[in-house]
Amino acid sequence: MKAVVWHDVGDIRLDEVPDPKILEPSDAIIRITRSAICGTDLHLVRGTMPGMVPGTIVGHEAVGVVEEVGPAVRGLTPGDRVVVTSTIGCGTCSYCRAGYYAQCDTANPHGPGAGTSFFGGPETTGPVDGLQAEYARIPFAMTTLVPVPDGMSDDDAILVSDIFPTAWFGARLAEVGTGDSVLVLGAGAVGQFAIASAKRQGAGRVFVVDGIASRLNLARGQNAETIDFNAEDPIALVKELTGGIGVDRVIDAVGVDAQRPARGPASGQGKDLESEQELAAPESAPDGDLWVPGEAPSLAARWAVEAVAKAGTIGVIGVYPPGFDRFPFGAAMNKNLTVHMGNCNHRRYMPKLLQLVASGGVDPKPFITQHEKPASAIDAYKTFDRREEGWLKTVLDVG
Repeated sequence: MKAVVWHDVGDIRLDEVPDPKILEPSDAIIRITRSAICGTDLHLVRGTMPGMVPGTIVGHEAVGVVEEVGPAVRGLTPGDRVVVTSTIGCGTCSYCRAGYYAQCDTANPHGPGAGTSFFGGPETTGPVDGLQAEYARIPFAMTTLVPVPDGMSDDDAILVSDIFPTAWFGARLAEVGTGDSVLVLGAGAVGQFAIASAKRQGAGRVFVVDGIASRLNLARGQNAETIDFNAEDPIALVKELTGGIGVDRVIDAVGVDAQRPARGPASGQGKDLESEQELAAPESAPDGDLWVPGEAPSLAARWAVEAVAKAGTIGVIGVYPPGFDRFPFGAAMNKNLTVHMGNCNHRRYMPKLLQLVASGGVDPKPFITQHEKPASAIDAYKTFDRREEGWLKTVLDVG
């Protein structure tokens, strides 16, 4: 089959690879009909998530059709349409039973202390071959696959594989409640869904910071109050718009690949953080303007601490790799802030969010800006990596 395969930092290819096979009784094989390219995938290529094993198929978002099931899989039948949860959980350990699927004691072959296992990730996560392929092996299928509601299209379902649950989780981490003012850092696909999630969890006002006009325009379509960090000082403006207090909650949907403002009144901010690039991506291998890690890795975290009101809450869903240890703890402590972070427990939220989409409560399709065939996947990666205008979320039409 064809699959997008990681060979090295800055080197991914569309390769011919062996078809997957059932390896455990709880496995299933699915034929993928939709996959997608995520910002996390860019971390792997930029080198800001180290430890990838050459030959690993990348990708952690997919919709597909069950082709084959192992003998322990009782509730799924070949022909069923399913969404794949990006993080893998066994469904029976104490963490899964408590809803912390991303910290499953069983899914990660490195043992209970190893942390999250997800599709297409570094060696520390498994590795488990990913979903930018024609077929995939799905471990713990009864937990990792969720049936697609009748009548729902692949385009409606694909963003519930990772992006929507991650954003919903971010709003939960930030403890968004009725009437809260919320700042979303980053207006990419996760940031767009964070706006939608915050509003549906009760937010009174939602602000969003980004530097790309097309993303801010899409956020404005959700009635978010937009701030262009290349034209305005985001912290000063947030304070001004909140009576000098700051927002109640912040959702960091940027993470370690933060870009510092290129111009405008905030242009000097983050310049002192460029030395963090070596810590964030020690093996980075830029190719001209391709695969360049963020210039100011801790800038989003610092903006979050500065923008939130005293005794406020920050939810971090942007990716920070294990070796990255820069965070303004002193400033956060002296404001009595609460900071929650982590990898999304996808299985906990997906059934509810699929029903929300099926009922018309949220329409994910406007956030899909590109449809590509797998043959164009590498070019799509490159365009997405350059942060070009108009590129928000690319879906791969596999089937």
